[in-house]
Amino acid sequence: MPTAVLLALAAAALYGASDFLGGLLSRRTHYALVGLVGQSAAAIGGLAAALAVSAQPSMGAIGWGIGAGLGGAVGTLALYRGLSRGRMNVAGPLSAVGAAGLPIPVDLLSGGEFTALAVLGVGLAIPGIWLVAAQPGKRGDGGGAGVAEGLLAGLGFAALFVCLGRAGDTSGLWPVAASQLSAVVVLAGYALAGRRSMTPPVGTARVPWAAGWTGVLGVGATVLYFLATREATLTVSAVITSLYPAFTVALAALVLRERTSLAHAAGLLLCAASVGAFAAG
Repeated sequence: MPTAVLLALAAAALYGASDFLGGLLSRRTHYALVGLVGQSAAAIGGLAAALAVSAQPSMGAIGWGIGAGLGGAVGTLALYRGLSRGRMNVAGPLSAVGAAGLPIPVDLLSGGEFTALAVLGVGLAIPGIWLVAAQPGKRGDGGGAGVAEGLLAGLGFAALFVCLGRAGDTSGLWPVAASQLSAVVVLAGYALAGRRSMTPPVGTARVPWAAGWTGVLGVGATVLYFLATREATLTVSAVITSLYPAFTVALAALVLRERTSLAHAAGLLLCAASVGAFAAG
């Protein structure tokens, strides 16, 4: 269990850093273009990692990987749109509520077993994430922007977590590669379909090459999460990985000087206590 906790926590850190950079770039360039560049880099990285690990992919595992990629693509588009419109301590944390909560009933229906400390960890993490998410803003400061996008992103990321958790451990990293490649197709289609309505238009916008780093961080996080699901239950891996907004918000506070509230600080403490409970279990 400690190995899984460390893997999932490292995944959360990389996802949080990726989201921070993606949100920052989405304030300058259309979020779909940022997502496409980043996802393209992630697909290259995922394919390279799968080829480096000698394993024979199965059709079932590839199918789960594709499903994970579709969920991740929806989550990425929704999250970047929310991060580009609102404060980073709104859309990011809200996306984690669904990402953490939905895998729990799936795990229960699949016969997952929970220790008392794991139950405590879940009980601390969900309200902790909610407190991080509950950041009411003053009128006119954009505090309410990004709520709908954050919730939609949570649904997409929950699908990614569940599908990767169901891919099994006999196909190496091919499920991760399949997820990244399928997400590129979705993001490219979205960018092409909406290119005329984008401001600035895709054809004239400067390509945000720095967004490639969001993909590098993102695929690294996905690999770590996938490995965590091999060591622990879906719930433990998904809930800990869903603490990624804490890292996004911390970076926003350090770099952008975004203010946080006492409720947010309390949420961070609950999240930390949750990680401690999972590690002790």
